[in-house]
Amino acid sequence: MRREELLDAAEDLLCDQGSQALTLAAVAERAGCSKGGLLYHFGTKEALIKGMVERLIEEFDELVANQGHNTYTKNYLAATFDAVRSGRLRRWAVVTGASGNLYLLAPLREAMARWHREGLDSEPDPTTAQIVRLACEGLWDVASHDPGLYDDARYAELKRRLLDLLPA
Repeated sequence: MRREELLDAAEDLLCDQGSQALTLAAVAERAGCSKGGLLYHFGTKEALIKGMVERLIEEFDELVANQGHNTYTKNYLAATFDAVRSGRLRRWAVVTGASGNLYLLAPLREAMARWHREGLDSEPDPTTAQIVRLACEGLWDVASHDPGLYDDARYAELKRRLLDLLPA
């Protein structure tokens, strides 16, 4: 059983049944492996949650890096809209909600600080770049509470308007 499959099973379990259902036995069953197989990769529930948080951060970093715009903020903006519209947002909400432990969320806090500091010195207008990044955080928050609030046209308009705030 691969580590990624176990993380997928844990995220699926969280999405389907909530954080109270996240047990090592339930994850092993969902993944179709023995509890020992799960324990080989994740010795504790906390290690499993930490693995999910770390994977989310890595995936978002990769999404930002693959956007191809000329500034970090434009890449961050595009990655945010990609993540929200693809359903990745749901994964973030359930994984972070499942931890209930500030220690387990420390990597996420560190990543958030990095995402909001990254490249600001090289932005043509650092203050506007910060405003756009904060708007992205607001979008994440609102969409996590009501995923169906905006349709594709509204997302496209919001993204266009935020891009218009940034210098070319």
